[in-house]
Amino acid sequence: MWTGVLRRVGQALLTLAAAAFVVWCLQLLAPADPARQVLIAQGVTDPTAAQVAGLRAELGLDDAAPVRFGRWAAGLVTGDLGTSWSSGRSVASEVAGRLPATVRLCAVALGLAALAAVPMALAAARWRGGALDLGIRGLIFTGAAVPSFVVSTVVLDVVVLGWGLGSIIADGSWGGALLPAIPLAVGAAAMWARVFRAALVEAASSGAVEVSMGRGATPTRALLIHMVPPATPPLLTAVGMTVGSLLAGAAVVETVFTWPGIGRYLIESIVARDVPVVQVLVLSGVLAYVVASLLVDLAVSAMHAQTERRA
Repeated sequence: MWTGVLRRVGQALLTLAAAAFVVWCLQLLAPADPARQVLIAQGVTDPTAAQVAGLRAELGLDDAAPVRFGRWAAGLVTGDLGTSWSSGRSVASEVAGRLPATVRLCAVALGLAALAAVPMALAAARWRGGALDLGIRGLIFTGAAVPSFVVSTVVLDVVVLGWGLGSIIADGSWGGALLPAIPLAVGAAAMWARVFRAALVEAASSGAVEVSMGRGATPTRALLIHMVPPATPPLLTAVGMTVGSLLAGAAVVETVFTWPGIGRYLIESIVARDVPVVQVLVLSGVLAYVVASLLVDLAVSAMHAQTERRA
């Protein structure tokens, strides 16, 4: 078991290392001189050639590419994420000030998605083939097909502007996260419900369910006892896959709702061509996705091992 764990951790580290190299290469595509960008951000209206050259030497921008990559990678490990070209401030401090708001938003979205997806999948599997199943499958299809920015616009226009609930200017609090989390939760709930329902229906054809039903168990009991456990690993895998898309969707939702998180900060940094910030935020998304996938993979492996021991 531990061999498998070490192998998966090693694969995750290699993935992160490859992603870090690709992300670092973004600065090679920057259209402007980084030193000039930083000087302008610091208030120097028209930097001279000497000022630019001096800052380039200070930042080590004239060093060879392998040296710069090694220094940047070492900074990631030690927490030195570089300097924002737009504000001239530390990227670490800029991100740290916005990260809690995004964590709150994603946490509320995941909670809403779970509250919607699990009951829908259970009900659809319990009365599969019936009118309720068809209705739930229609909701799942609709939720998966509608983009998050469309749901964001509807929530903003109808709930906030039309009904007067919530606020146009988000404050990043737990209470204020409810409405912005809805667009993120819709897509996640649709995916989870589809995967969980399919796994439950597949588990329904197992011999354990047939034996349980033959012994007089009710369909609901057979569902909860014999169908939910084998259907849980696919659901966990879907949850892990959602993390990456959730962070991408957060960029759109935070922009629509003016949510003060790193998703909105990413959009602003892309517009401003602030490469150091874009590098860190993109790599943060990769890190979240890899860690979530690793944890889900380990949890699923543990569940399979426990099932085999019981068998």
